[in-house]
Amino acid sequence: MKNELIHGDALSVLPTLPANSFDALITDPPYASGGVHAFARQRSPNEKYMQSGAQQLHADFPSDERDQRSHLAWMQLWLAQCNRVLRDGAPVLLFTDWRQLPLTTDALQCAGFTWRGVAVWDKTGGVRPQRGRFSNQAEYVVWGSKGGMPLGRAAPTLPGVFRESVRKADKHHMTGKPTDLMRQLVRICEQGGRILDPFAGSGTTLVAADLEGYSWTGIEMTGHYFDVARARLPSP
Repeated sequence: MKNELIHGDALSVLPTLPANSFDALITDPPYASGGVHAFARQRSPNEKYMQSGAQQLHADFPSDERDQRSHLAWMQLWLAQCNRVLRDGAPVLLFTDWRQLPLTTDALQCAGFTWRGVAVWDKTGGVRPQRGRFSNQAEYVVWGSKGGMPLGRAAPTLPGVFRESVRKADKHHMTGKPTDLMRQLVRICEQGGRILDPFAGSGTTLVAADLEGYSWTGIEMTGHYFDVARARLPSP
């Protein structure tokens, strides 16, 4: 299977991929977060995630406005398809925030995966200040595996906390993650493995996988971000 970026909806594309063909699932799906109440979560991503008065630098994206029940059902649907296409023992890494952390751990297990822990992404000082409150300085990586995960895998020991700031020059998506962060995280995959990202966004996971010597397949529904990712990735 060649390296491939596919333009389409993950729920439509995943059933077309061959079973037992990927060695890791590493993805940053829409959080359907950005507010305590349902009305706040149903606003557009630019309204929810941009600081007041900031210039809009990135395009909006769909699938971020669901309520809790529909978001859990949606997560379970695509994660179940990912379970089918992953090989036994494959690690699964799912980004989330504090609001959706419980739901994400539930969705992982509802789809048949074994939940193994939570890693922390410390965004350092580049976060929105909240006077009289704790800063929302961290996002989380819920991780698990498809069944057993032998300790003798050809992969290194990874830390439980990753300190990486968001740099403007390296931010190609409204919720994009730092390339250096993703280069560390993809190493959970066994050497020479193939990584699947069904919500590729601007392609950072795929770029990181390529730089670290893995093969990859990504899926992205939004035309704008599909074009951004395609421009960042090496030609097949």
